[in-house]
Formats: sequence, C-alpha cells, structure tokens
Amino acid sequence: MPGGLAALLDDIAALAKIAAASVDDVAAAAGRASSKAIGVVIDDTAVTPRYVTGFTPNRELPMIKRIAVGSLRNKLLFILPAILLLSQFLPWLLTPILMLGGTYLAFEGAEKLYEVLTGHGKEKKAAVPAPLQGQDVEKTMTNGAIKTDFILSAEIMVIALNEVADEPFVSRAVILVVVALAITALVYGVVALIVKMDDIGLRLAQTRQGAVATAGRLLVKGMPKVLALLSTVGIAAMLWVGGHILLVGVDELGWHALYDLVHHAEEAVHDVGGIGGFLAWLVNTLASALIGVVVGAVVVAIMHVIPRRKGATAAH
Repeated sequence: MPGGLAALLDDIAALAKIAAASVDDVAAAAGRASSKAIGVVIDDTAVTPRYVTGFTPNRELPMIKRIAVGSLRNKLLFILPAILLLSQFLPWLLTPILMLGGTYLAFEGAEKLYEVLTGHGKEKKAAVPAPLQGQDVEKTMTNGAIKTDFILSAEIMVIALNEVADEPFVSRAVILVVVALAITALVYGVVALIVKMDDIGLRLAQTRQGAVATAGRLLVKGMPKVLALLSTVGIAAMLWVGGHILLVGVDELGWHALYDLVHHAEEAVHDVGGIGGFLAWLVNTLASALIGVVVGAVVVAIMHVIPRRKGATAAH
C-alpha cells in the first residue's frame, strides 16, 4: 500500500510538472504572439480615447467598460472561431487576409497623414461637444468604438495566430484566448488611465500641497500633449505595421525581391559595432513604414483624391 501510494504521488507530481510546463509554454507563446501585434495594440490604444472625449467625467469609465466588453466579445465570439476554422481548413487564406488587414492599416495611417497635411477632416473635430448632442450620443459613440475595434481586433488576432500557426489546434485556441484577454486588459486599462489622468491631476492640484499639487497641475497641462503624441505614434504604428505585414506577405506568396532587398540592407548594417542590431531594426522599420506610406497613399487616392477631383470637374 505505501508503495502504491508513493507511485501515485509520483504520477501526480509528474502530471503537475507537465501541466506547469504546458502553462509556461502557453504563456510564452501568448507573449510571443502578442508582441508581434504590438503596433496594432498601440493604434487601438491611440484610437479609443477620442470616443469618450467631451463626455462628463462620470461617464468616461462606464463607456470604456462597455467598449472593452464589446472588444472581448468581438475577439472571443466572432473573430477567434472564424480564424481557427480558417487555420484548420484553409490555412493558405491567412496570408491574403493578413495582407488585406495590412493594406487597411496602411490606408488608415496614410489617410490620417493626408488629413494632417491638407487640413481635410478638420470639420469632424469642430463638431458640437458630445454632452450637448442628446442622450443617444453615448450609445452611438460606444457602438462606433466597438465597430472600429472589430477591425483592429481582427488584425491583432490574425497576427497572433500567424505566430502560433504550427501549434496543435487546441493549443492554438488556448493561446489565442490568453492573447485576447491580455490584449483587451492592456489596451483598455491603459485607455482608462489615459482618459482619467487629467482628472487625477486636477484632484491632486485641488486637494494637495507642494510638490504633489505641482505634479497634478503638470498632469492637467501635459495630458493634451500626451494625447497628441499618442495620436502621432498611432499613425506611425499603422504605417509601420501595415507595411511590414505587406512586406512579409508578398515574400510568403512567392515574390521575394522586395523582402530580399530589405534583408540585404539590414545585413549591411548589422555588424556595426555596438548598434548593429538597432540599425538593422531601424532599416526594417523605415522600409516597412515607406511601403505602408506608398500603399496607403494609393488607396487614399482611390478612395478620396480621385473622386473629389472628378466631382470638382463635374461641377465646372
């Protein structure tokens, strides 16, 4: 009996080690998959605050909570089952779908850049503040944020799936669930912090003294600049990530010239003492961003510039 108990305990210990190793493997794979999607995560974090701007402070967190729940529902109930089925039965479709998403990101980034350079789109910013537009505007803005999130979430999940495509089906599913939960918590936790930071600063300035009050006033003054910087980072991230997806995608589809050109440029600077790794990353990032700008500019021309010029010609 003691021998049997010892054997049972050994088996339990072995199973526990296997389970622990599996958890570690899932965590490592989820971390790897999430890191590849970080550019889209930055964009998602940069986009969301605009949907709660103009609302009274007591409505900001409830709105962010609703958007976060909608985001999680997007990922787990719609996107995850769809991409898992594709990866299982039509894996060759993942690269074209990923490239379509990359093209969309490049278009979004180039469109924002176009608006900055030409001034188009300023009329959107001059809209009446949200609290003055009626009771339904909160629901409208929240639903709009969830719809926008669907596109970004789909891109995040496909990028993550692409990193674990060789894993067994069940492992893929578990890893992507972990990614969905972690990314949603990260994005909307950061968004909530960003949105409430000026309120925190105002409270510190009003209720504290000395250095703490000074820090509060700096927060109040600095947050608009932080939001503006975050918006700029979001534009750069869309162009970089979209371009990189396209760069890798065309290589996987069999057209190697562009990828090889960038790869050779990386190799040319990789051995520079002390900073070779950074320079190689910078070359790849700049090349990806340039591809994003070019592809995005073409789509912007098709969607906006050409129709506008045709309309102006027809008017004359």
